[in-house]
Amino acid sequence: MADLSSNLAGIRSPNPFWLASAPPTNSGYQVMRAFEAGWGGAVWKTLTDNPIVNVSSRFAGLRLRGQPMAGMNNIELITDRPLEDNLREIRDVKRRFPDRAVVASLMMEPKRERWHEVVKRVQDAGVDGFELNFGCPHGMSERGMGSAVGQVPDLVRQNTEWVAEVAEVPVIVKLTPNITDIRHTARAAVQGGASAVSMINTINSLMGVDLDTWNPIPHVDGQGAHGGYCGPAVKPIALHMVADCARDPQVSVPISGIGGIATWQDAAEFLLMGASNVQVCTAVMYQGFRIIEDLIDGLNNYLDSRGLARVEDLIGKAVHKYVEWNDLNLSYKVVAHIDADLCIHCNRCYIACEDAAHQCIHPVPSQDHPPNLVVDEQECVGCNLCHMVCPVDGCITMIPVDTGRPPETWRQRQAAHA
Repeated sequence: MADLSSNLAGIRSPNPFWLASAPPTNSGYQVMRAFEAGWGGAVWKTLTDNPIVNVSSRFAGLRLRGQPMAGMNNIELITDRPLEDNLREIRDVKRRFPDRAVVASLMMEPKRERWHEVVKRVQDAGVDGFELNFGCPHGMSERGMGSAVGQVPDLVRQNTEWVAEVAEVPVIVKLTPNITDIRHTARAAVQGGASAVSMINTINSLMGVDLDTWNPIPHVDGQGAHGGYCGPAVKPIALHMVADCARDPQVSVPISGIGGIATWQDAAEFLLMGASNVQVCTAVMYQGFRIIEDLIDGLNNYLDSRGLARVEDLIGKAVHKYVEWNDLNLSYKVVAHIDADLCIHCNRCYIACEDAAHQCIHPVPSQDHPPNLVVDEQECVGCNLCHMVCPVDGCITMIPVDTGRPPETWRQRQAAHA
């Protein structure tokens, strides 16, 4: 079996699967149960020394094709448990599981002395690192914390500097996706002394409106507020931001990938795009801690199948393939091919192409069957839409064709005409 041991900026764990700072890491009881199940690390639900009062109700799920939590919205705040209770439980967890990573998520008002005070108190509990929560988009941001800090690069740098002044363990900065370009805040975190960055925190959202009561979902006594969106539906956004930072030379620290990770395949994609480890939340809230068994087994088998001895051999291997649009090969072309033997004549591809793409799929009369659908390769632009809507695996494939043109990018074309 491959070596799954992970090292994020000096924080070691037996595997790269951590629990994200969220309801599953709200107590020592939960974290111990997670570690017993096999999780490599946990980021404790965000701590502060200010009293926190949460609301009821707090969560809402996006139901999609039978999956009740394809996306999830929450309006829950950081921990409402006393700081001393959390610190006592952190000590207990580290005594019982010394080989697991226990990272304390922290959020404080942007004042140097307040950061110094809470960092020293939490550090004494024996944590392996800190994760600064500059990403929470609701409740705390209205109080000048969370994403209110994370959306301003200068504040990210300044607050990180304050923590780095007294921290004796690695400092991870958790970034908000509610910003135009996450690279700017990632660079600011590095400038402030961050040992690593983690991304993404949740996305600003309103899950829905009840059409009977007209109440926002979720609602608190008939009223609602914007919340944080997470779950499988946010994975493409998170993966893009991780990859963007991984290829940025000014973001020169390890990345902890977060956002919609529910399977070993998801984790492998984040690792390939530059994450050194991954953090999971919504999938655990949906299926429980035991999903770690499938995550570990799946990743182990994948590494074995690729002939890789360590999970570290996977990190960043696909980053060089993620380029700017202007660097894509304009001469490359694929066309759709429909396997007549597999086709069930549902006509989804024909309708999609006719109404929403390039009108290149045509019915050809057949004596024994309904009309066969055939692709006009001259008109096909290789958009993939027919492949996406087809319900039969392998029925529609995208096949490269020789255009007779040498590779050329838009950047090269512009330079040639300059």
